[in-house]
Amino acid sequence: MQRLGMADWHGSEDFAPLMLVMSGKEKPRLVRSLREIADTLITAWPADDGEEYIAAVKTCLDAIQGDIPAKAARAALIRAAEEAGIPVIAVAH
Repeated sequence: MQRLGMADWHGSEDFAPLMLVMSGKEKPRLVRSLREIADTLITAWPADDGEEYIAAVKTCLDAIQGDIPAKAARAALIRAAEEAGIPVIAVAH
C-alpha cells in the first residue's frame, strides 16, 4: 500500500478526477485531490449528518495523514455522494 505524506495531499497520480454535479447555487465541482475532497466535504456538502458523509470526512483525514491511499478517500466520497443524491461523473484525464 502506498503511503502519502502530508505534502502529497494536493494531488496523486492514482487519483482519477471526479465531477460532482451539485444542486442549487453550487456549480459542478471537479475533484482531483485530497485537498479538493476536503474542500468539497467541508464547504459545499448539502448535509453533514449522513453515515457515508461522516465516513468520507474521516477517510479523507486518514488519507491526508498518509494512513491510507488517496483512492480510498475517493471511493468514500463517491459513497457519500450516492447517499446525498449527488450525481458523480468520472472524468477522463
